[in-house]
Amino acid sequence: MATVVRTYEPGYWDKFYLPAIARGLLLTLVRMFRRKDTIPYPDIKYVPADGYRGLHRLNKDEDGRIKCVACEMCQTACPAHCIDIVPEPAPWDDGGEERHPAKFEIDLLKCIFCGFCELACPKDAIELTEIYDYASFSRDDLIIDREGLLKVYDITSMGNIYERQNRGESIQIDTGNL
Repeated sequence: MATVVRTYEPGYWDKFYLPAIARGLLLTLVRMFRRKDTIPYPDIKYVPADGYRGLHRLNKDEDGRIKCVACEMCQTACPAHCIDIVPEPAPWDDGGEERHPAKFEIDLLKCIFCGFCELACPKDAIELTEIYDYASFSRDDLIIDREGLLKVYDITSMGNIYERQNRGESIQIDTGNL
């Protein structure tokens, strides 16, 4: 036969629930005067820590040309298969045998933001930035092409955009045109 063991026997004051209500009110009063943990989002943006993996960008070299040589290593390393690259010969004269991407697309809906593309790139051409607030009503707007990735470079090349926005700079990220 099973035996039932009671581990808690309410006392006289516990039956009235007044001590529990008083403890709850005291806890509420203490918490009311503490520093708030929330951020007023549209006015002040959260600044992610270094190493945050957000929206991708394609880097440029000192001459302003795209660093990507279309080696397709990022496409191969991507576990989500969200990167699509079509190479072509480099259009500049001193390129020699060098290639560059005629088409470079990343499907952000498939991407898991693991950073493998960034690690696989031998030229440090692709990089994950701190941008986290992009949205769209259309799936097609979340496929970012080469020109969109270069626009992200132009936006983020002068430092963390959220720190700049919190200082009062006017920076707009138009994801519909990325």
